[in-house]
This record gives sequence, C-alpha cells and structure tokens, in this order.
Amino acid sequence: MSTTSEAAATVVDKSDERVRSMFGSIAGRYDFLNHLLSLNIDKWWRRFAVRTVPPSLDAPVLDCCTGTADLALAYHKAARGRTPVVGTDFCRPMLLLGNEKVRRARAEGFVTLVEGDSQRLPLPDDTFGVVSVAFGLRNVRDTRRGIDEMVRVARPGGKVAILEFSIPRGPVLGRLYLLFFRKILPWVGQKFAPNRYSAYEYLPQSVLQFPDGVALLDLMTERGLVEVEQHPLTFGVASLYVGVKPAPSVE
Repeated sequence: MSTTSEAAATVVDKSDERVRSMFGSIAGRYDFLNHLLSLNIDKWWRRFAVRTVPPSLDAPVLDCCTGTADLALAYHKAARGRTPVVGTDFCRPMLLLGNEKVRRARAEGFVTLVEGDSQRLPLPDDTFGVVSVAFGLRNVRDTRRGIDEMVRVARPGGKVAILEFSIPRGPVLGRLYLLFFRKILPWVGQKFAPNRYSAYEYLPQSVLQFPDGVALLDLMTERGLVEVEQHPLTFGVASLYVGVKPAPSVE
C-alpha cells in the first residue's frame, strides 16, 4: 500500500482562516461524529494518553488545539483538581462548546480555555509539565512551528504528547482503512454535519499528508525533543507520540 503519491496529488488547504471557519461550521456536531465514526474508541485513546503521560502535580497541563476540551477535561479528571489545566484553540465556536462542558463538569477554576493560535501560543516559556494535542497538530498550517511552540512552553523535563491518526500497515487492514477513510467517512460526515467546507473530505486528506510513525518521531527529534517514542493504538489507526524537553546543558 502506498499513500505518498496519493497524498501528494492534492495539497490540502490548511490556511488558518479556512481551518478556523471549517471547524466552526461543524462545531455543533463535532463530538457526536467523533464518537460515532470511531465507535467511541476515541475516548479510550484519550484515556490512554492521560495514563501514559500523566499530569505532574507541581506544574500545570496545557492542551493545544483543545477543540471542545475533551482531552483537557480528561487531564483535569486525572489530576483531581490538584493542578490547573489550560486549553487553547483558535476556533471560538469550539471553545464556546468546550466552556459549556467545563461548566457541566464543575471544572470552572480548574480548567481554563484560552483563544489562541497554536503557532503563536499566548503563554510563557518553560511553564507546563505536560503539553498535549489530540487530533489537532495535523490541522496546524506549519507543523514545525506548532511543535516548536509546544516545546517552548513545556518546562525542562516536561513531556510533549501528540495523539494523532496514523496509517495502519498491512495489505488487508490498510486497504479497508483507506476505503473507510476515503469513501464512508466523508459520506457520513456530510450527512450528519453538512457544511460547505467539505470538512470530512479534508480529514482523510490531512491524515494522509501528515507525517506518521518514524517520520513524526524524527520531526520531534529535529525540533529538540529527546526520548521520543510511539505507541500505536487500535492496530495503528491512531498513535500516541511522546517526547521530553531536555534540561538546558550546564557549561
């Protein structure tokens, strides 16, 4: 199975305004379709991420591209209110829904959602014990800049956790996955969340063009992270990538 030439055939438009408007247009059905299309497995993926990269009780957690705050709230639940959690996103309709979920979870004062671009995080250097992103980094126009910002705001010794779709290997599973991703998912998405941005055609295109496996681990290393590792999930449909921000060297 080869996806490189197929992905290269159509360059995905990830301009900031297009991505912001696209996610704003599907915000109301976003959670429903995430759970439907993944058969609720996306909830388990987030729980796995929190267990594998648990919150540090002496430093806050940051969730980038937080959307409707599912991962931010999962970190809050794991921390039991003992450390603050911040979520950032540049799509206001998603944040409005996220804030409603924070209110329902009675997490106000513990989880704070901030409108901000992951390429220019409005947050200080060397602050967070965990910096996470779930299914959002591939939507950032400049992937390197997005990782650089995650590294910048992580404290030395802090962890960067990237949960993202990946491409299953194998002739049978790989073909079935691509069939679902290219044909079934866009049809279901457009049926339940009709929008003029073809959001659920964008999703498989963005996944196919995003680095996965060794390519993403290499990119994380290039951007300064150490001890990088990949945890494939559900036969490789998704993966959790983890790296550590090194402490500054002492001359």
